[in-house]
Amino acid sequence: MEIVSKILITLVAIEHLYILYMEMFAWETLGRKSFKGALKDELFTPTKGLAANQGLYNGFLAAGLIWSLLISDVIWSTNIAMFLLGCVIVAGIYGAISASRKIFFVQAVPAILALIFLLLR
Repeated sequence: MEIVSKILITLVAIEHLYILYMEMFAWETLGRKSFKGALKDELFTPTKGLAANQGLYNGFLAAGLIWSLLISDVIWSTNIAMFLLGCVIVAGIYGAISASRKIFFVQAVPAILALIFLLLR
């Protein structure tokens, strides 16, 4: 279970690094494709700064999850990972309610699975 939880945490971190890239550096290209239908085309350019700020926060989540994998104390590592996965889950639920249901499946579900396997180890 420990290996599965670490793999899932790594995947969630990688996903958030991708989100960081998309929102900070490719908002008008990849962001437009990812949020097609959820945001009007003409809003991508004026919201570029806002998206970059969101991307930075996704980077913080990724950094924290990676950090949790490097902590040698199991209890401390677990607590940090649980907190950050909880943040990702809440963000995924909020995104599903406020922007697109797809966000729940893309963002919250992997974090929920990672949290479940983290708690089972």
